[in-house]
Amino acid sequence: QVQLVESGGGLVQPGGSLRLSCAASGSIFSIGTMGWYRQAPGKQRELVADLTRYGRTTYADSVKGRFTISRDNAKNTVYLQMNSLKPEDTAVYYCNANIMTNKGYEYDYWGQGTQVTVSS
Repeated sequence: QVQLVESGGGLVQPGGSLRLSCAASGSIFSIGTMGWYRQAPGKQRELVADLTRYGRTTYADSVKGRFTISRDNAKNTVYLQMNSLKPEDTAVYYCNANIMTNKGYEYDYWGQGTQVTVSS
């Protein structure tokens, strides 16, 4: 069994910063791409950023220059540093990881979500 556990969400004022973390644990053989998605009320879930195990990144246009994704492969953890936050960044943020289990099955796993609210 594999779990993704997120932390780091909360309430922050516009212009502020937050750092999200997501740790994968369980029956893991290897992890491919790890990423962050978000879903605001009444909107579809969208990709925020992702990062392959070889270091290739993808960012949504709306967060380029403000957010930075990174990962620690030894800890099976992905991070999202969010700077210059705007009210429109308010959403539930979900961690996603493509994981090969020890039994040889490959799945996309999701975290439980963490709320980020940007408001004065």
